[in-house]
Amino acid sequence: MTPQPNPEAGAAVKAADRAHVFHSWSAQDLIDPLAVAGAEGSYFWDYDGKRYLDFTSGLVYTNIGYQHPKVVAAIQEQAARMTTFAPAFAIEARSEAARLIAERTPGDLDKIFFTNGGADAVEHAVRMARLHTGRPKVLSAYRSYHGGTQQAVNITGDPRRWPSDSGSAGVVRFWAPFLYRSRFYAETEEQETARALEHLETTIAFEGPGTIAAIILETVPGTAGIMLPPPGYLAGVRELCDKYGIVFVLDEVMAGFGRTGEWFAADLFGVVPDLMTFAKGVNSGYVPLGGVAISAEIAETFGRRPYPGGLTYSGHPLACAAAVATLGVMAEEGVVENAKRLGESVVGPALAELAARHPSVGEVRGTGMFWALDLVKNRETREPLVPYNAAGEANAPMAAFAAAAKRNGLWPFVNMNRTHVVPPCNITEAELKEGLAALDSALGTADEYTE
Repeated sequence: MTPQPNPEAGAAVKAADRAHVFHSWSAQDLIDPLAVAGAEGSYFWDYDGKRYLDFTSGLVYTNIGYQHPKVVAAIQEQAARMTTFAPAFAIEARSEAARLIAERTPGDLDKIFFTNGGADAVEHAVRMARLHTGRPKVLSAYRSYHGGTQQAVNITGDPRRWPSDSGSAGVVRFWAPFLYRSRFYAETEEQETARALEHLETTIAFEGPGTIAAIILETVPGTAGIMLPPPGYLAGVRELCDKYGIVFVLDEVMAGFGRTGEWFAADLFGVVPDLMTFAKGVNSGYVPLGGVAISAEIAETFGRRPYPGGLTYSGHPLACAAAVATLGVMAEEGVVENAKRLGESVVGPALAELAARHPSVGEVRGTGMFWALDLVKNRETREPLVPYNAAGEANAPMAAFAAAAKRNGLWPFVNMNRTHVVPPCNITEAELKEGLAALDSALGTADEYTE
């Protein structure tokens, strides 16, 4: 679709937004939201007709891009047949969505509890783990994000938790592996794995194994920096959970449904959790949907004992119809395979070249369509380009980088001292190269702040 400028309409949209919309994670008087007129495939555009290549996939959820005609048609067809129905009933869209998801989840995660999104999926996974074990505590990692609701944000390990941290949520945090900024003084991946697992087991011992219901990890941490766990780490966590009777929860809200070049990131590491949360890519965000995939053992806990939790819109027909269509599109069009192939043949090599040319790039890491560039002020010391949780003037280098990307028609995903490369998983090679060229140019601005 060719964008048609209509600045008057854009001004009206912007005025209504500023008058009435309360935006998340924002100081309301300090933001200037872009008025978006439309979107298609890997692009969106504003009311002035300026088009942007979306390297954010919305919020890392439009895994098949915007406005895929088959998914739009499925939503329209479902709306004509049955727009909504209560969750206590068996309906075709809900049953089929659950079946298709269970076909793709690892191991025996064959029961699907539907939620409205990722945060409430985490809330329910934690509740299930506590009820299954009869234990109160949850262990989660620093450098993590699990959602914005009360329990999920208290489990989170990044600064978004701080204003809402109750200090009484039964959450204990630990350091997960991250060799580039190792907390364990490790020099190799093998050392990082061994020392991180030793640290985790020591944490379990000092907290009391019999008090811990669950360990929750993002399989590949997303907004915290796309840090692939080193070989053996997730398998080691699985062993610790088995040893101490702890429920192992993997959060695949961001990493799932093709983002890493596999259906689920767990498949990269050959591990099967007891509970797995999902959302976002399950239907490319077209209608809100999330859920928990549940093992046979935990499902059996609630075989004759009611599970004390639910949602009015659990398994909403429109959302489930979108999921059925999305999973069909991904299979028919080889979307997961496309993400894997382009990650290996285009993104990985191109980002390595950018790192070699730009002193602001400290490290490149990722897989599939899930990559991050760690931006630094000094490569030798690895000092971040901006301080941890920087705001205002302290965040000026990252703000300048993001502005340069947008001028080049690239909408970036920036978080702290990182920029992420997370375009739709069905992006074309030509579109990718266009975005990477724009990223190359924007990094020149970041270079100006290096020592």
